[in-house]
Amino acid sequence: MVHNLLLETFFQRIIDQVVAFDTWLFLKINTVFTHPILDTVLPLWRDSELWVPLYFFLIIFAIMNFGKQGWTWILFAIINVTLTDQASSSLIKKWVARIRPCNEEALVGKMRLLLEHCSGGFSFTSSHATNHFGFAVFVFLTTRHFMGKWSRWLLLWAATISYSQVYVGVHYPVDVLVGALLGTGIGALTARYYNQKIGPIRIDQPSLSSSHE
Repeated sequence: MVHNLLLETFFQRIIDQVVAFDTWLFLKINTVFTHPILDTVLPLWRDSELWVPLYFFLIIFAIMNFGKQGWTWILFAIINVTLTDQASSSLIKKWVARIRPCNEEALVGKMRLLLEHCSGGFSFTSSHATNHFGFAVFVFLTTRHFMGKWSRWLLLWAATISYSQVYVGVHYPVDVLVGALLGTGIGALTARYYNQKIGPIRIDQPSLSSSHE
């Protein structure tokens, strides 16, 4: 009984230290490492509606270039996003129930909210980070034989969107870090299954990377 109590106390101290550092880093990103241009760009950059044209482009691109695999690839991409969203929003967030920084009373007057309102949902994990990293990793691992180095830019895209969530004040760094790891894991597993059962995208023509070199 004593050992269990000591163990619980030990882990609680670790959690408290992680939370304290997470809050400190959040305030640095949100209030210190700032710039007027980022204040304007990042609230738009993390908006999912901004990227709807990209998703339509990828759908049309897959249909026109991936042959018979096009529709299968699109289906797996949708399944992948569904898995990442459900894992983050429906499972982990409800289980952890961490309050968003923009709804945290202790941070009132200390932080900036660069959006019109703060969502009433929970903070951990960031669904933006989970979904975008899951999608980026899936696309990267299934199309890199065709897209080459160009598919890597999706990983940077996911990272900047995740960072924006902290910058605008709706998530802590740990929220997006764990969300990114979760999304990466799900995206990698989905891509592995797709590559094994269907096969990675291979087209008998120069890849996008080689055609620009």
